[in-house]
Amino acid sequence: MSSRAQSLRNRMTDHERLVWYVLRGWREQGFHFRRQSPIGGFIVDFVCHKYRLVIEIDGSQHGFEDNSKRDAARDAWLRSEGYEVLRVWNVDVRENLDGVMDGIYAAVCELRRRQEYDGS
Repeated sequence: MSSRAQSLRNRMTDHERLVWYVLRGWREQGFHFRRQSPIGGFIVDFVCHKYRLVIEIDGSQHGFEDNSKRDAARDAWLRSEGYEVLRVWNVDVRENLDGVMDGIYAAVCELRRRQEYDGS
């Protein structure tokens, strides 16, 4: 699994690279993300383990029924493991990167706030 994850890291899509460039800059704020990271039997595009957030950058192939069903099952499993899952379309990354990143930032800040509130 880790060799496949490494291969995916070496072959990130342009959309994933754009998101990764921004996510890396958030480390100073305590948000450490990993890219193409194994969780269970899956490899997720990005994950912040500390705040249990998974981000998936989806291309058009995810709109097909079979892929959509697989994604839903995968998301359900990740949620059962305590992760929140955000799915973002490639077109949104391309056309509205700032808005996408604002949404991701708001989500991770909310998860941090909940964790601090819960005393976790």
